[in-house]
Amino acid sequence: MQKGLLKTAMENMRKMDKTLFLMIILYSILGLVIILSASSVSAVLRYKVSSYYFFMKQLVFVVFGLLMGLVIINIPTYKYKWPSYLLMGLTLGLLTAVLFIGFVSNNAQSWFRKGIFSYQPVELAKPALIFFMAEFYNYQLRKQKKNLYFNLIPLVVAGIIFILVAMQPDLGGALIIGGMAFLIFMTLPLEKQNQLKLFKVIGVAIVLLVIALLYSGNDLLNSRQLSRLQFKNPCTRYAEETGYQVCNGFIAIHNGGLFGVGLGNSSQKYLYLPEAHTDFIFPILVEELGAIVGVLVLLGYVFILYRILKIGKEAGGNVRNQILCYGTFAYIFLHLIVNLMGVLALIPLTGVPIPFLTYGGSYAVSLTLMLFVVERVAIENKKMIYRKEIASLSKNKTKLPY
Repeated sequence: MQKGLLKTAMENMRKMDKTLFLMIILYSILGLVIILSASSVSAVLRYKVSSYYFFMKQLVFVVFGLLMGLVIINIPTYKYKWPSYLLMGLTLGLLTAVLFIGFVSNNAQSWFRKGIFSYQPVELAKPALIFFMAEFYNYQLRKQKKNLYFNLIPLVVAGIIFILVAMQPDLGGALIIGGMAFLIFMTLPLEKQNQLKLFKVIGVAIVLLVIALLYSGNDLLNSRQLSRLQFKNPCTRYAEETGYQVCNGFIAIHNGGLFGVGLGNSSQKYLYLPEAHTDFIFPILVEELGAIVGVLVLLGYVFILYRILKIGKEAGGNVRNQILCYGTFAYIFLHLIVNLMGVLALIPLTGVPIPFLTYGGSYAVSLTLMLFVVERVAIENKKMIYRKEIASLSKNKTKLPY
C-alpha cells in the first residue's frame, strides 16, 4: 500500500506544471536572500537579536509551506468540499476572537501571539474565501439552482470578513478580501442578464451600507488612518510619519540605479526604513540589485500569473478548479498591485505584503499552499486530457472493420 501511495505521489509530481514549480522555488529562495539582507541590521540594532533571526524564522515557514504543498498535490480537489466549509467557519471564529484577545501591533489588533511566533488570521481568511467560493459556486452552477440570488451568499460572507478585518483595523487586508470576492464573482459563467440583475442588487447593498456607516455616529477612520490618506509628494513631509517611510523608499530606489549597490550594501536598511524586511522590501531589492533586476522580478510575477491563468483556462468546465486558479490569481495580483502602488505613493500605504519577498510566516504559508492547489489543478487537467485521449482511442477502435 505504501509503495502504491509513493508511486501515485511520484506520478503527481511528474504531472505538475514544472515551470510554475520552478518559479515557486526560485522566488522562495530570492525572498529568503532578500529578507536576510534587509533584516540583518534591524535585527541587531532594533530588536537586539541575531542578524539571522528573521531569516531563520522565514526559512522554517517556507520549508513548512513547501512540504505541505507536496502533500496538497496528492489530494483531489473534489475532496475540498467539507474542509472548505469548516475552514470558513474557523476563519470567522478566529477573526472574531482576535478582536477580543488579539495582540496589538502597529496600532492594529490583528495577531495571535504565542512565544516568539505570531499568527495573523486574515492570512487564513484569503485562501478560505477562495475555497469557499469555489465549492459554493461549483455546487450552485452544477446543480443549476433556480434561485439566482443564492449566488450572492459568498459575497455576503466576504462582506462579513471585510467588516471583521476592517475593525482590527486592517484596511489593506479588508480591501484585498473585497477585491478577491469581486474578481472571483466576475469570472462566474453566468448569463449576462442574470449577472446584470445581481450587480444591481450588489450596488444597492453597497449604497445602503455606506449610508448606514455614515449615519452610525462612529468615525470610519481613526486619526492615524486618516493621516495615511496624505500619500502624495511624501518627501515634502519627510519629518512626518506619512512621508518618512515612503520617501526613504524612493531614496533606496534612486540609490540602486540600474545595477544596484551590491547585495547586502543597502544604506536605507540602517533603520532609515524601520521595517525594511516587510512592506518596503522591494525598494531594498532595487537598491541592492538594481532597477534591471527589479524589472525582471516584476516580469517574473507576470509570468507566474500567466501560468496560473493558463492552468485555470485548461480546467474546462470544472467550475471548482477554475475558481481555485482565478482566486489564486486575484490573491497574488492584488497583493502585488496594492504593495507596489503604496510603496510608489500612488495610493495610501496599507501594509500589504508583496508575494514571496516580504517577511511573514502567515502569508508565506498561505501563498505557497494556494500555489500548490493550482499545481493540483494542473495535475487534474493532465489526467482529464489523458482520459479523453483513451476514450477517443477506444471509440475509434470500435469503428475499425474486422
